[in-house]
Amino acid sequence: MEKRGSAELLNVEQNNSKNASSDSLNSDSKSSSLNSKMGQESESWDKASHSKSFSSSSTSTDNNIVSALETRKDNQVKNLSSGETGPPLLNGERVQGIAHEVTYVCPYSGPVRGILSITNYKLHFRSVDRETPYVVEVPLGVVSRIEKVGGASSKGENSYGIEVFCKDMRNLRFAHKQENHSRRDVFEKLQQYSFPLSHKLPLFAFEYFETFPENGWNVYEPIAELKRMGVNNDMWKISKINDTYSICDSYPAVWAVPAAATDEDLQASAAFRSRGRLPVLSWIHPESQATITRCAQPLVGVGGKRSREDERYVQLIMDANAQSHKLFIMDARPMPNAVANKAKGGGYESEDAYQNAELVFLDIHNIHVMRESLRKLKELCFPTIDETRWLSGIESTVWLKHIKYVLAGALRIVDKVENHKTSVLVHCSDGWDRTAQLTALAMLMLDPYYRTIKGFEVLIEKEWLSFGHKFQQRIGHGDEHHSDADRSPVFLQFMDCVWQISRQFPNAFEFNEHFLITILDHLYSCRFGTFLFSSL
Repeated sequence: MEKRGSAELLNVEQNNSKNASSDSLNSDSKSSSLNSKMGQESESWDKASHSKSFSSSSTSTDNNIVSALETRKDNQVKNLSSGETGPPLLNGERVQGIAHEVTYVCPYSGPVRGILSITNYKLHFRSVDRETPYVVEVPLGVVSRIEKVGGASSKGENSYGIEVFCKDMRNLRFAHKQENHSRRDVFEKLQQYSFPLSHKLPLFAFEYFETFPENGWNVYEPIAELKRMGVNNDMWKISKINDTYSICDSYPAVWAVPAAATDEDLQASAAFRSRGRLPVLSWIHPESQATITRCAQPLVGVGGKRSREDERYVQLIMDANAQSHKLFIMDARPMPNAVANKAKGGGYESEDAYQNAELVFLDIHNIHVMRESLRKLKELCFPTIDETRWLSGIESTVWLKHIKYVLAGALRIVDKVENHKTSVLVHCSDGWDRTAQLTALAMLMLDPYYRTIKGFEVLIEKEWLSFGHKFQQRIGHGDEHHSDADRSPVFLQFMDCVWQISRQFPNAFEFNEHFLITILDHLYSCRFGTFLFSSL
């Protein structure tokens, strides 16, 4: 199984429009629909990758990859302008249905008549009444739900059709003529291929195949990354105790742990942490040896349980940093939430039990609050923006306030590690949502390697994928249950935070927003394997 070359990410067309009212919502590319695209180029050229497919994923900036992509792009653009009405197809992509005399009801430029094609990967609309074809192309993985609009008694123009609600900021409406009887077939095909898992079909990544010069599945090598950080050393060692995932099935097979810790220490600590997610190393400062470690909440419960083994293990993490005799435990949650978790058997560390540790609550809310915030943001942004109420509207969504709290939490971690030379232990409840946001952002700010293209890929692979962020549940790949309570824009929030930092310090990054947009596009697309599941 090969991975996409990530140099493709740089091959994003430049004709972006800040206002989604451009003459097209053309492509795979959306990124919260704040970025719509112009032109007739296929989505496969707007962003060929970061992510993996089960034949590929993201990788390097190899010029050969760019050349190959540009050649294929030119060929597809020629095909598009040769009078063909069918969509350009990827390897493994097949047309499942075509409807003629369909009208795309664009919220910006009005209705456009054309041909709607459904494949096992995307929805493709191409106008027939314009000299320069108007193209709308959306991977079906981005679809959240599909609804029929109007009924047999509908009389108004374009009042009978289908509305497609997307996981990014867009809604798409297609009007059908009742006498053509095309709506039912289109609706059924969209349901079937937008939600393949609900219809016992494979995700497109398992049907897609393409060869690239570099195997992107090998971008992140855990041992090589640990060695880059200087592990093994006197204070930290590489452990393969989890090589069969028997200690923690949502953790990677390779860990870095204090050199003084025994296998028994690790097993005992795992038993006292939610889902077995004990503290392990994320990053170590090259000079001070101060560290960022991550874990899940301790299983304290209402009875205030203690684990001497876990307390001793946390002390070993503290002792591994000779520069400081203190440890900060950054709990991402608001304190009331952490207290409430005691009723479920969880909780937080007592400063009495964990000697020389200081507990700090970062007040970042849970996945349900974030999901509601994004819903409000979408209502504010799409389809039109009320400029007179824009600032108050943004404030009412609380999205930027949440972003501020995540960034502020990451900055506190950076301050303790960089300026105070003190190690930091980070957790939330289960350690795979807010914890990943905080550790990854702190590492991005502390280590310039993670601000390169390859380094950023490694960062995502390491802190998000290998440590078991629940991409499948949070995004809902291939699942028609759009109201599932597990869905939440946790990774999107992280990417927004990265964008905020890159806007302030653009010269500190090897990449720009096009790279971030490409990654977000394929977070949803199901074209690659990177983001399909909940852990490696």
